[in-house]
Amino acid sequence: MPADQQSLAAGSGSQGRTPGKLALGAQMLGLLAFLAASALVAGLGGLATANNVNGWYATADKAPWSPPNWLFGPVWTALYIAMAVAAWLVWRRQAEGTRPALTAYAVQLVLNLLWTPVFFGLYPALGTPALWIAFGVIVALAVAVAVTALRFGPISRTAGLLLLPYLAWIVFASSLNLWVALYN
Repeated sequence: MPADQQSLAAGSGSQGRTPGKLALGAQMLGLLAFLAASALVAGLGGLATANNVNGWYATADKAPWSPPNWLFGPVWTALYIAMAVAAWLVWRRQAEGTRPALTAYAVQLVLNLLWTPVFFGLYPALGTPALWIAFGVIVALAVAVAVTALRFGPISRTAGLLLLPYLAWIVFASSLNLWVALYN
């Protein structure tokens, strides 16, 4: 089989694109970097949550469909890992569109980082307006995640699909945020 047909056959699951020529060590460092970025966002979010989840949030009027607090940690852990792997899959492809796709990823990661301190941390200082600001942030986050998934999909179908549970969770979390903003 000619080299160009081998390339097409090898990349047939990702619309004909083959992985970039990154060495295995570079690929593993890249994966670790994306995992570290997710861990940093998760850790900083955890700091903002820790002081308030048992404070004002414990007595807040929450949506009837709110899951128990213990569920958030495992769900977010799985989502952060999936996000990091998705970004890594796109990064290692080094395909056309990788830069804007990873820029969209960075934007959603910043919005993700911003939401937790706004929702949990600003409420004691600002009251209900903080919850509405947080709602604006989470709606922007949902849009940014959708854009990221749409940009990831053509580069790596798996990467695009890995972001769908995250998008679903953000939409669900938006409903929780809206309820708390309306009733507190």
